[in-house]
Amino acid sequence: MRLGLDWGGTKIEIIALSDHGEELFRKRVDTPRDDYCGCIDAVVGLVSAAEEATGQRGSVGLGIPGSISPSSGLVKNANSTWMNGKPLDKDLEQALARPVRIQNDANCLAVSEATDGAGAGFGIVHAIIIGTGCGSGIAINGKPVRGANGIAGEWGSTSVPWLRPEEHPGPTNWTGQHSPIDLLCSGTGFQWDYENTTGTKLKGKEIVALMRNGDAQARGTYDRYVSRLGRAMAMVANFLDPDCFVLGGGMSNLDELYEDLPSAMRPYIFSDGYDVPIRKAKHGDSSGVRGAAWLWND
Repeated sequence: MRLGLDWGGTKIEIIALSDHGEELFRKRVDTPRDDYCGCIDAVVGLVSAAEEATGQRGSVGLGIPGSISPSSGLVKNANSTWMNGKPLDKDLEQALARPVRIQNDANCLAVSEATDGAGAGFGIVHAIIIGTGCGSGIAINGKPVRGANGIAGEWGSTSVPWLRPEEHPGPTNWTGQHSPIDLLCSGTGFQWDYENTTGTKLKGKEIVALMRNGDAQARGTYDRYVSRLGRAMAMVANFLDPDCFVLGGGMSNLDELYEDLPSAMRPYIFSDGYDVPIRKAKHGDSSGVRGAAWLWND
């Protein structure tokens, strides 16, 4: 049995999968925010609940919104900031009395979708989370690509490429970077654009509804969003050349993206032709936690 956990800013979720991928158990609890020890206890409690319910002991994989630094062995770059600087893998292994495999949550999405999801059968899968932020992860032949410093796929703090004059200098993120992908290509950035243009603050679903009803300002926000995300994905196409893109997170449910992104990408791709599939994550919100379980899919 494989146990996967997804440690997010608002919830910690566990799933238990059989060796063939059937779901045996699932549970989620609220994240004890700003309480590292409380989060460790929550993970232990979820593992205990899963094993009690299934009567089996499982391997443990965990997805986090950050990564383990190879140089220090401590968590870095996590937006759940209370885990930064902590030896999370060692603390969990001690608390659970077994080895634990930890990966960035976007890498877990990539592994999940490459294993038995929208990217199954493709060699290189680039998975993109377009939700509150915009992160990405890479799986090659179903295995996560971590990189020498644990930052492979971390495109969030990179500025949107091929910025247009009217986009300079753009908003800044928590690192101080202007016009970063994690802001402008996220659902948050979609809402920011509409508010910045109209002076009215709306939720993403409200902006989409206006767009579909022919509202010109909402359409402008959507078109600018597609252009920015398309340019960011074209940059990945040029240096990674993935076999498949998979989109997850709230904005991935916007069906128009799958029709409009290819034409937004093509002018920036260094190739005489480009027809790589862009697919919605098959497992939706469950994909990251499934990918964490598949970290033990040796």
